[in-house]
Amino acid sequence: MCNRYRMTAKEVDLAVTFGIRPPYEKDEEYPVGDIFPTGKKTPFYGKVIVQDGAERKLERMEWGVPTQVPSARDPAVKLTKYVTNVRNLNSSFWRSMLTTPARRCLVPVTAFSEYGLVPGEDGKKPLHWFDVPSRPVFAFAGIWRPTERGNAYGFLTTEPNTIVAPIHPKAMPVILHDEDYDRWLTAPWDDLKDVVAPYPSQLMRVEGLVTADADHARSPVLF
Repeated sequence: MCNRYRMTAKEVDLAVTFGIRPPYEKDEEYPVGDIFPTGKKTPFYGKVIVQDGAERKLERMEWGVPTQVPSARDPAVKLTKYVTNVRNLNSSFWRSMLTTPARRCLVPVTAFSEYGLVPGEDGKKPLHWFDVPSRPVFAFAGIWRPTERGNAYGFLTTEPNTIVAPIHPKAMPVILHDEDYDRWLTAPWDDLKDVVAPYPSQLMRVEGLVTADADHARSPVLF
């Protein structure tokens, strides 16, 4: 699963790319750099774009939709798990969000990462970063819903393409084409099955072998 991505674009660039009409929040209102879930005690937030009537709006939400799962020690005890990736599209948990256009969102991204399969000499698995050179900022297909501590979002994953599979053979995020943004935010779910597909590998690149640590998590490493 993808549990770390990067968003370094300015709000003015997001406005141009995604058709967000000003006024919109200032840059300092939002996290910049690497975005990753940190658990229920210290939620981490990202930017998402939602449809608000005839316009698109930029909002701040927590990454990770909470759900209740049974404890491994005692199945009668329910624990809260924060789910960042949406893989099982037939799950009743996601169904209401997927089938409701108002619960879909665009998750703006400048790059995303996956851990390599083989640890390096230091024993740590390297972090590989992927981006789309022709699109300085693009978007994952996201969903969101209200929770007790505010709105929370996740994004869809699908089978990996040939550039991601050698590094992470299980899945990759669903990257939307520009022409699919409006469809994702407004169309019936039954008309959107074609967008849940691997992004063309020839349009992507993989860069760098860096090790994730606390400093890297908070400070963006540029290509």
